[in-house]
Amino acid sequence: VSGGSGRGRPHGGGRRLEGLLRASAPKKEDVLNLSEDERLELSQSIRVFCIILVKPKDLGHWAAVKDTWSKHCDKAEFYSSENMKVFNSVVLNTNDMWMMMRKAYKLTYERYKDEFNWFFLAYPTTFAIIENLKYFLLKKDPAQPFYIGHAVKSGDLEYVDSEGGIVLSIGSLRRLSHIFEDTDKCPEQGGMIWKLSEDKQLAVCLKYTGVIAENAEDSEGKDIFNTKSVNTLIKEAMANHPEQVVDGCCSDMAITFNGLTPNHMHVMMYGVYRLRPYGHTYNDALIFLPPEDISRTSLYLSKLYQ
Repeated sequence: VSGGSGRGRPHGGGRRLEGLLRASAPKKEDVLNLSEDERLELSQSIRVFCIILVKPKDLGHWAAVKDTWSKHCDKAEFYSSENMKVFNSVVLNTNDMWMMMRKAYKLTYERYKDEFNWFFLAYPTTFAIIENLKYFLLKKDPAQPFYIGHAVKSGDLEYVDSEGGIVLSIGSLRRLSHIFEDTDKCPEQGGMIWKLSEDKQLAVCLKYTGVIAENAEDSEGKDIFNTKSVNTLIKEAMANHPEQVVDGCCSDMAITFNGLTPNHMHVMMYGVYRLRPYGHTYNDALIFLPPEDISRTSLYLSKLYQ
């Protein structure tokens, strides 16, 4: 389990590169070396709560996220700017993105701090592969203050770009909930000085608590939280590395892509969870089942051994 909670210090696997902290996924060999009991315990210990921020204009994406990847979260809730009769949501009664994010984190901590240890925030244009997120988090201690995603440096501020999704450990969310009480350091709404995007404002608040953004990478150093769609990344790879489009485009352990249409989300679900080349086997050492599948599996096993 990774450690290190000092102010601005890397957690296990974190390193500074080009001014940013980097957090790496575990190597597959390390997981294979674990005993079966250790793998089971680890896979069951990671519980991800998903926060999706939505507005009325997002209805099509909202429906797509509800029907696709959010089902793979241990629990997902939609936090909306106003009441929408079409879908159930937690109504925040504000249209300001920073106030929405702030309120959503505050409510999430109050309600779920004892049930979940990782918190993933996304927009409705984001597609996430939760199993890959859980694998990435496998050997990270949620009690430590992790703040992970597609990290960007803007002047002296290091922040996680919200378009790629933001991951906070319970350790970070606890610190964030405390700094929310200090409105001088973490204002409820932007003033004349605080004309920052919501993801930058979040980084400022977290920085006051000693939590610094980390860029997430796979074991080969490729980004795994993407702020662009697969289509865009492939087009860029075709222009820059035409001889290795597939290998050069994206990590095979990618966690998020952004800028997808509702239709593309359903295509991604088919590609990620359904399509398999005949004759190929996948010897993954861990299995992260979505909540519905866990219930079905438990019911099946209970009947099997009665």
